[in-house]
Parts: sequence; C-alpha cells; structure tokens
Amino acid sequence: MAEVAVTIDGTQLSGHEGMTILELAQENGIEIPTLCHSPELTPIGACRICVVEVEGSRTPVGSCHTPITQGMVISTHSSKILETRKVIVELLLASHCGSCFMCDKANVCELRKIAADLDVGLPRFQVRKRYYPIEDTNPFIERDLTKCILCGRCVRGCQELHVIGAIDYVYRGFESKPATPFDKPLEESLCEFCGLCVSLCPVGALSDKSNGHKRKGTRRVRTTCPYCGCGCGLYLNVRDQEVVSVTPDRGHPVNNISLCVKGRYGYDFINNSERLKTPLIRKDGQLTESSWEEAMVLVASKLGEIKQQYGSDSLAGLSSSKCTNEENYLMQKFMRAVIGTNNVDNCARLCHAPTVTGLGLAFGSGAMTNSIEEIESANAILVIGSNTTEEHPIISQRIKRAVKWKGAKLIVADPRAIKLTKFADIWLRHRLGTDVALINGLMNVIINEELWDKEFVAQRTEGFEEVKAAVQKYTPEYVEEVTGVPAADIRQAARLYAQADRASIVYAMGITQHTTGTDNVLSLANLSMLTGNVGKEGTGVNPLRGQNNVQGACDMGALPNVLPGYQRLEVASVRETFEKEWGNKLPDRAGLSIMEMLQGAKEGKIKGMYIMGENPALSDPDITHVREALESLDFLVVQDIFLSETAELANVVLPAVSFAEKDGTFTNTERRVQRIRKAIEPIGRAKPDWQIIGELATKMGYPMAYESPKQIMEEIARLTPIYGGISYDRLENEGLQWPCLDQDHGGTKFLHEDKFTRGLGKFTPVEYVAPAELPDKDYPFMLTTGRILYHFHTGTMTRRSRGLNEICPEGFVEINPDDAGRLQMPDGSMVKIVSRRGWVITRARVTEMVPPGTIFMPFHFKEGAANVLTNPALDPVSKIPELKVCAVRVERT
Repeated sequence: MAEVAVTIDGTQLSGHEGMTILELAQENGIEIPTLCHSPELTPIGACRICVVEVEGSRTPVGSCHTPITQGMVISTHSSKILETRKVIVELLLASHCGSCFMCDKANVCELRKIAADLDVGLPRFQVRKRYYPIEDTNPFIERDLTKCILCGRCVRGCQELHVIGAIDYVYRGFESKPATPFDKPLEESLCEFCGLCVSLCPVGALSDKSNGHKRKGTRRVRTTCPYCGCGCGLYLNVRDQEVVSVTPDRGHPVNNISLCVKGRYGYDFINNSERLKTPLIRKDGQLTESSWEEAMVLVASKLGEIKQQYGSDSLAGLSSSKCTNEENYLMQKFMRAVIGTNNVDNCARLCHAPTVTGLGLAFGSGAMTNSIEEIESANAILVIGSNTTEEHPIISQRIKRAVKWKGAKLIVADPRAIKLTKFADIWLRHRLGTDVALINGLMNVIINEELWDKEFVAQRTEGFEEVKAAVQKYTPEYVEEVTGVPAADIRQAARLYAQADRASIVYAMGITQHTTGTDNVLSLANLSMLTGNVGKEGTGVNPLRGQNNVQGACDMGALPNVLPGYQRLEVASVRETFEKEWGNKLPDRAGLSIMEMLQGAKEGKIKGMYIMGENPALSDPDITHVREALESLDFLVVQDIFLSETAELANVVLPAVSFAEKDGTFTNTERRVQRIRKAIEPIGRAKPDWQIIGELATKMGYPMAYESPKQIMEEIARLTPIYGGISYDRLENEGLQWPCLDQDHGGTKFLHEDKFTRGLGKFTPVEYVAPAELPDKDYPFMLTTGRILYHFHTGTMTRRSRGLNEICPEGFVEINPDDAGRLQMPDGSMVKIVSRRGWVITRARVTEMVPPGTIFMPFHFKEGAANVLTNPALDPVSKIPELKVCAVRVERT
C-alpha cells in the first residue's frame, strides 16, 4: 500500500492508503475519544465524539470513518474540538438515565469516562428522558434501554460479526431503540445469547444478568474455553475463590471479541454444589466418603492384583478429551509403563477416529490441514456433516462472514435443514449415510468436465487413475438415485467447488460416525487433492473436533496403536526412545479400542478399567450394553468432577478438578496448543488429574514425581517431534500450532505446503456402502443424533449450568410434519422411540428441519438417552461406531 504522510497535532506521521485518522492516531498513541467505534466493526460515525479539525475543512470531521490523505493537517484537541465534544457529551447525558451509582457498568462506563476527561458535570440542556422497563426474562442478558445511547455497536456486532441479525433499530426519532423484530423478548427472537452485544456496549444498557448488580471479579485469569474444539480465549473473572463471570480475550486469533453462549455463560458448573469433593469407595453397595490414602491404597492394590492374576492386558484405561495434554500424556504413560498394556483410548474413537486414520492414509497427518481464520479467505466452502452453528459457533461465524461480506460460495451437504442452509448457494439434502456416493458424484463431474487440477495431481499425488476409474459409474443421475439429490444440483455444486481459487472443506461427526467413516474421510481427501485445494491458504480438509482437547488427547498417544506424536509403537526404535526415557519395557502389540474394551469386559476378558473424565454410560452407542459391560468388571475406577452416570457404577470415585483449578494446555481443532491457568484453588479435597495419576503410579512402585504440568510438557517436547519446540514460555501469548519442531520454529499455519507429510498425497478409490442398519417394516424411520447449541457432550457440565439448563431443560425428537400428522403426534406430545436395542420416551418437536422418514435426537439428556437406541456396529478400519444412523419406529405414548 502507498505511504501517506500527514500531520497530527504538529507531529509528522505516516500511514498507509485506506487508513482512517483514528487508526493512525491510535497507532501512534494519540487518544481520540469515541463511543460508537469498535475496531472489529464497520465505522459509521454515529456518536460524533471522535471529531477532529482538518485544515481546509469547514466543519469538524469524524475521525473514525475519514481516511487520511496526503498532506492532511489534523488537530485532535483544539479548543473548538474540545467544546464540540463537550456539547455532544452533555446532550447524551441529558437524555441518559442518571442512575450511575446503581449502574452495573460503574467505573468502566465509557460515557462516564469521557465525561470526566472532558470535565463535564451536570449537562446544561433539558431533554425529555426516555424510560423503558428493564428486560430480564431470559437467563443471560439484562437490557436496560433507558441507558442506551444509540451507538449501534450491539446492532452492528450482531449483524457483522455474529451474522445473526437478531436486533436492529425500531421506531423513529426520539423513540428509536435497538430491539428484536416486533420488539419481542430476546428468547423469542433469533438471539443465540452469545453475549457479544454485552461486550460491545459502552454503557450500562446491556449487562450479564448472572453478574448484574452484585459483586464483581477482583482479578482476571486468562485461559482457554473448556467446551468445543474451537479453543476460544477468555478471561475468568474471580472473586473470593468463585468464578463470577467470563469475558472474551479480545484479540485472540480464534474468537477475538466473540464467545458462544456456553463459553460466556456456561461457567457456573465450576462452583456447583454437586462437585465431587472427596474420594468415594463402594462399601456394602453404597459409595461412601473416604480419605485419599484409603482410596489410593485400594486402587493401587486392586489394579496390581488384577495385573498379577490375569496379566496386564486384562486392564484398560480411558483417557479424556476434556483433560489437559499433560494429563492425557500421563494417563497413557501410566497404562503403558506402569500397567504394561496398550489398552488405552479416548473419546476421539467415538468422534474422529476416521479422521486420524483416513487423513493419515491420504496425507500422512490426521489433523485439520488449515487454520480457523483461513476460512474467511476461502472463495468456496463445502460444509458436510457439520451442524457448525450449533456445534462450533465461532467457526460458523467465520463461514457466515465469508459468505455475506466477502462473497464466498457456500455448499451445504446435510440431511437436516441446519441454520447454514439459509446462507448456502446450494443445499445438497442427501439421504443419511450416502456421503461417499455424493462425493464420488462431485468428482465424476469435475473429472468429466475437465475441472480438475492436472498439474497438482501429476506432481503432488499418486493413485489418481484408480480413483478416476472408480468414480466413472457415479454419474449425477446414478447418484441422484442413491442420495436423493437432484443431478443438476450435484453438477452445480461440483462446479462451484472446483472453479474456486481457494476451496475449503469443513466437516464433523456427520461424516465420521458411520461404519464407512474412514471411507467418507478418504473421499473428502480425494476431492481436495483432485482440485489442488490442499497445501495452500484458505483451502484444505478441515475436521472440526467436538471437545476442547480431542486433538490433544490423540496427539499425546491416548490411542491403542500409537505413542505420543502418532509414532508407531510397533517400530522398535520408537519404543526404545520411550523405554529409555520412561525406564520400563513397553508392550509392542496394539491395544483395544473403547468398544473392544467394553466387549472384552462383557466377555470377562477385561477385569478392570480406569476411566478419567469420560462418561461412556451415556456417550457410547447401545448404552444398555455399555452399562452391562461396566457392571461386569471386577474393579472400576472413575476420576471426574461430578458423579456422572459412569461414576455411579464405580468401585472407587476419585475427585478431580475443573479447568479453572489447574494449569496445563489444550490443543484445539486447528492444532493450536494453548495454556489454561489456575484461577481458583481446588474445591474440597479434589486434586488435578495429573497429580492423581502421579501419586497412583508412585503407589504402584513407579515414581512419577512431577512438580508441575510445565515439567510434564518439557518431557512431552523431548519425546514428541511435532511438539518439539513447544514450552510454557512460548505459549504465554497466542499459543503455537504444531508441527513446531524446535525452539526456533514459529509453528505451522497450514499443513502440506510443499509436500505432504507422507511425501505424495495418496488417492484411494472408495465405493459406496449402505449403512449397517436400514429401515424396514418394523423399524421404518432412520434416526440420527447430534448436539445442540445450549449443551455439551453428556451434559455433565452444561446441565449443571443454571442458565443453559433453563433455556433448554429437556431432550426432544425432531419429526417431520408429514410423519407427525400421519402418526397423530402433535408438537410437544410425548412419544416413544424404539430400536432393536431399546426404547426411550421423549418430547416431539414437529419441524421441517428433518425430511420425512428421518428423525433427530440430541444425546445430552439422560432422561431420554438417545444412545439407548444407537447402533454399535463398527467401521472396520477406525473402529468407530455408527452413531449417526440406525433404524427405529415411533410410537404414541
């Protein structure tokens, strides 16, 4: 950009073309007050407080929206400008509610600060004040629009950043105010309660209801969100050992000023009264409180006895995608070096095992290829098998902004009418479980119309001819018969994707949770390589991880077939490196996956399990079978923060701490390793998971005397090449994206730039195979499951968050109006869902979101547990169960 020289307050400065006066001033430490401006929003010059004098201009100009020009001479604090600002502030104060002493914003009110800086006291003007009743009918946000100064930040934030448009101006003139359509309460609008409007509001018009008019935090602790895989940065605001509110970490590369409703308001589980505070031991059939010494001695002795009597492989451990990298590392180390088995897994098995396997085969690395921020630079985006707005809200904002503000083309492939379909250029509503046929159909068009990247395929890949031959039969007409998607739409989608300079694929568990999950992922890898959309910015194959540390748990080797950093355990030299560091011989045979562990328990082959921070009694398919398996164990240890459905079955329950009570790191979906920081002391006698594992290992004769998680990370870096350059000192700011090979390496924004991790990208021909279970006369519906915005995983945390549980207190089943009418099931009625594995009763939600013959259930609710119904049939390669498709019938109760 061309350099522009200007003079501000007598000082010569230089900026660049397109820069505003305000931007240049702020860049050089010159303070210009403003109320309507926010750097994340489009400047509109509504408040006029940022006015400055420009030589040659007859009137003051708004600095927030006036671009600098060559030779411009500017005065920011002349007597004329100061008097103008005073008048503007006095007018605002004259119409503003005068209850500053009672205002929740108090000393952080920007209007109050500017008035003080300008030495404005009582206004000279008499203006009719506006009075509106306080709106607090929802559990999250309080609106006191009497204090509103019409700056427009809330409106612009909702429209420009969140791209929801739940609020806009209503009425005219003096009566104008920001409101929902028809001035309805927020809970009756499109509002998703992200709290962005509260963050942007400069006065007390908007506030967090959970913290309004009560004590404020006395200190802020920077940390990382404990919910989905986005890895948003936030601050915990703490007072008296209680987290009283959450605010976004402004400037964070993932979320900046934004959070979702869970990240902002779902924190009160931390101090919930139901937290486990002391160890529990089952005595006479009841879990009773015990000391740590008694509990640890019992666990060490029982695990040791089982190992001695039945062998190491009679024990198994589940690590946790909610725990830190350091804790996952120690868990797999404990199972391998102390117990002597590779029977260790984590819940990635139930969500992204096909990603690890499929992308590993195709590219050599089973991780998200690109970064979250790059989504906004894509020209075309294919979202398939991802209800992004509800499962990964911050990433969905990027997608919507790319479409609405930057002209990207959006293709959505989903059987349900998810919210992103409203933004899509084309919606491919395919039948459940037909993803391979659909993707092959797209490739058929791209190849036959000569839209593929011949140079990329020739130079960077292998196996193309086999795929080319395999997809020839998948003509759009044939694919229409299989998927139900019109052939014309398949052609249009293929052209949109292939002709874009930068095309990005975004997917989640709608792709992976199938018996063909690995095939689905391989097909997406084929599509990206075919068009050369991998290895450069704004492209790639981007799996969205479901939990805060699914990526990290896998990175740390909490898998039965690899050691930390995905190093193959069957390779002798790899094992020798770990054996030297750990001081013990390691097993060389791959262990059991989660589903195989449970089957082994049912058959009596697995005698004991150690489960850290997971809840398979609600999260796994066919949970009746899961409970039977867990009850078949000789000994079950569960380590968690609440008495989960799984913990209720345990022989010993060990109380762990939440993310707010410990230090460590999480790795988000884009491979970004980030710090979490201790904000409060452990509640009761609970302990961090890393400390519990270390003490247990020591009890069993293997000393693990780590002083802190920092020391554990140092060991991880020594043994794990992709984490080789990661240290706590380097993670103080925005984190680092692996691979980060040494202390001089800056991390990796996107993968496979010059060559694939495996060398050449590998095309793999994939044929369409139907789901393991299809509808018939006894079970005529197809059930699919998923997540909703207001809850997370098995609800262990979110259902103990007052606001989240209030806004969505119970489960439901979505059913198409045609089906509901035929079965005489009105909206809101209770219905019975039956599969070959069991039945549940839940409330019907009649909606066209699902097509006829398909129903949808969220799996967060134990009262109507969807996973009583789901099919445990496994993908033969990645061993993931088919959670996304099973046959059911729907009955009136």
